[in-house]
Amino acid sequence: MIKETFFISHGSPTLSIDESLPARHFLQSWKQTVFPHTPKSILIISGHWETHVPTVNVISPPKVNDTIYDFYGFPKPMYQLKYPAPGASQLAKRVKELLLASGHDRVDEDKKRGLDHGAWVPLMLMYPDAQIPVCQLSVQTQMDATYHYHLGQALAPLKDEGVLIIGSGSATHNLRALRFDNGSAASWAVDFDTWLRRALEEGRYEDVNKYLEKAPCAKMAHPWPDHFYPLHVAMGAAGDQAKAKLIHHSWSNGTLSYASYQFTAPN
Repeated sequence: MIKETFFISHGSPTLSIDESLPARHFLQSWKQTVFPHTPKSILIISGHWETHVPTVNVISPPKVNDTIYDFYGFPKPMYQLKYPAPGASQLAKRVKELLLASGHDRVDEDKKRGLDHGAWVPLMLMYPDAQIPVCQLSVQTQMDATYHYHLGQALAPLKDEGVLIIGSGSATHNLRALRFDNGSAASWAVDFDTWLRRALEEGRYEDVNKYLEKAPCAKMAHPWPDHFYPLHVAMGAAGDQAKAKLIHHSWSNGTLSYASYQFTAPN
């Protein structure tokens, strides 16, 4: 049984190689400082897989997940990295079963897709041996945050089955506003990031679901919701009585917050 779910801000793909990023060292210390247990399998929801209906990648053992290089113009060594985690087809089927039972009319299966960089980059640092089976679940950006919160609620039983649920996105994500001058974080990014931390730590999950109405600078922080919805899935899977805890915080490029959160259900 696992009590925790997590939201990880994975920021730039350079997290995979850039030793100067504090978030990289945080993720490398994952098993020592955050979650020392070995889950049966991992369900990861990445902001880099958008579909019209919920979709799981069904990779049947002994096949492993392909490493998808869904980024462009980065250093060559990044395209040589591999994360051949085993497929988790049984978990994929279980996710589909739970979502259909919760009222979804349709849940699709993708039997070819591997792991995008929103999944494999953090997992490569957290679980470098790539021995734990991984299943990825998509987000639906035409839907709202509350929809994704309910998606997470439907997946909550997986924790009792030894599955680690991770949302992978970014606490702030406006790529058009990135800064490269090594200056302080932009005020709008700080305002949103601070609001999010307070709302989560105070258990105001309904406010987080309605962030477009409640949060300062919401559209500036997330012009598109793809990197924020994984947080709502993790939050929903933990339950409305779960306690949120900030487990890492750092910035890069003046606007990218690497704020990451743990949600722990009560005993």
